[in-house]
Amino acid sequence: MTPQWMIYGANGFTGQLIAREAVKRGLTPVLAGRSAEAIRPLAGELGLDSRVFGLGGSGEVLEGIRDMRLVLHCAGPFSRTQRPMLEGCLGTGTHYLDITGEHAALEALHWRGPEARQANVVAVAGVGFDVVPTDAVAVRLAEVLPSATRLRLAFRGGTLSRGTAITMAESTGEGGLSRQGGLFVREPVAARTWQVEHNGRYSTAVSIPWGDVVTAYYSTGIPTVETYLAVPPGAALVMRGNGWLAPLLRLPALQRLLAERASRAKGPTETELREGHTVVWGEVTDRAGNRRAMKLVGPDGYRFTVESALAAVGRVLAGGVPAGAWTPSQAFGAAFVTTLPGVELLQDARYA
Repeated sequence: MTPQWMIYGANGFTGQLIAREAVKRGLTPVLAGRSAEAIRPLAGELGLDSRVFGLGGSGEVLEGIRDMRLVLHCAGPFSRTQRPMLEGCLGTGTHYLDITGEHAALEALHWRGPEARQANVVAVAGVGFDVVPTDAVAVRLAEVLPSATRLRLAFRGGTLSRGTAITMAESTGEGGLSRQGGLFVREPVAARTWQVEHNGRYSTAVSIPWGDVVTAYYSTGIPTVETYLAVPPGAALVMRGNGWLAPLLRLPALQRLLAERASRAKGPTETELREGHTVVWGEVTDRAGNRRAMKLVGPDGYRFTVESALAAVGRVLAGGVPAGAWTPSQAFGAAFVTTLPGVELLQDARYA
């Protein structure tokens, strides 16, 4: 009998993409979420079972996942939704995966490792484009330069979905974040810049608070981790000049305005999903001045998430991943990313 597993938040943009691809592959996840009006028609269309429950009370979650072997949690913002779902999974012995890239959620999951081991649960956050490729690049770089003390990671993605846009809008007032000497350091967004290259064209990447300030540190032990976003020309100057706006962006009225604007995001088109691509850059240095660099090229970020999330589900259901709370590379190995279609990992020839 095929183990039962669930996609929670299946009505969201990414959840729907994963559900539809799962059915194409002959998989039969249970679709779940908070809205019957959204979940039941989708499940009917795809010929899948459905469940409707919220995350407000532990009893509701426990009942909703009571017979599930695994939950793939796709309903953000994970700063609010991760804890109730994870606690439900720990209570029922259900494996837990999510697609967050939120640093606070990734940090919170790390500290639940002892509970996960005691409950015999595999818990892995960030099994999508947010973390899987960057985590793999970080680990590969740490392997080629074990003496590394500083890691820089940058990425270029594509069009945002509604859920991702809302999550980013809610975090705008927090400012930037990096890890320096093993410790979190608050700083303005775009406090640092980095020139990155792809296909002979250079872009400016600006520092942002990304999940790898958590995951890359735990995956590699490198004490200084900085994360960057490659942006269009001129955008770096605008972002660096807007640091003084951070206190204003924390005001409730502006937060509501930003969330309302973000709710209009449509996500990538079919063509963008099919033809778009992502790039991840990584660089490590050590105290002696040694340097190594790598680059990863893959499909559109949402397509990447579909592929990596379903592959992660398969790995966990097949067994072999020990109980505990892990980063993607800790759970599946750094080579996991290269098993995904359309992904190529390139070591900088100058430093091979």
